[in-house]
Amino acid sequence: MDMRVIKGAGLLDHTAALRSVYAEAFCAPPWDEDEEKAVEFVGRLSANVDRPGFTAVLALDGSEVVGFATAWTTLAPFPTDRCYPQAAAGLGPERTVEWLCGSREIDELAVRPGARGTGLASELLRAVTADAPDGRSWLLTSVRSGRAMSFYRRQGWTQATHPSPDGKGIVVFLGPQHPARHLAPQPI
Repeated sequence: MDMRVIKGAGLLDHTAALRSVYAEAFCAPPWDEDEEKAVEFVGRLSANVDRPGFTAVLALDGSEVVGFATAWTTLAPFPTDRCYPQAAAGLGPERTVEWLCGSREIDELAVRPGARGTGLASELLRAVTADAPDGRSWLLTSVRSGRAMSFYRRQGWTQATHPSPDGKGIVVFLGPQHPARHLAPQPI
C-alpha cells in the first residue's frame, strides 16, 4: 500500500475516487448517509484545500484510492457550523479554545470496506497527524458508531467529551500526543 501526503489543491485531482470511497464508507450502517452526503463532501473540498494547515493522505493500491484522511488547523474563533457547537458545549469555552484552536483537526477518515481490518485506517490516521503542531490533534465522531469510538481508543486517542448515552450526539477525541489529553474528564 502506498501512502501519499497531499497538501493543498492537488487533492482535487482525486475527487471522483474520494467521492467513491466516502460513499462506500459512510452510506452503510452505522452512518447510513445517502449519496448526496458524498456529493456534499466533494463539494466542500475546493474550500477545504485552502484552509490553513490542510493535509490529506491517500492510500493507494496501485492506482486505486482505497482510503483517505483529511485534516486542517482549527482556527480561532472556534467554528459555529456543522457539529462544532456540540463540541464546544461539551468542552466549555475555555477548553475549546485552549485544546482545539491551533490543533490539527481530522475532518474525514474513510476506508473502502474491502480494505478494513488491514491496519490501513491506523496508518492513515498516523500519517495525517504526523506533523500536527506540538502533537495537538483532535477529531469528532458520532456516539452511534461504537466501532469508530473503539477504534480511536485503540489508537491511543482520549475521549474528551461524554454526552448522554442516548445514541445521539458527537464526542471529541484528543490525539495520543495532545498535551491536554490527561486533563480530559473521565466518564462517571
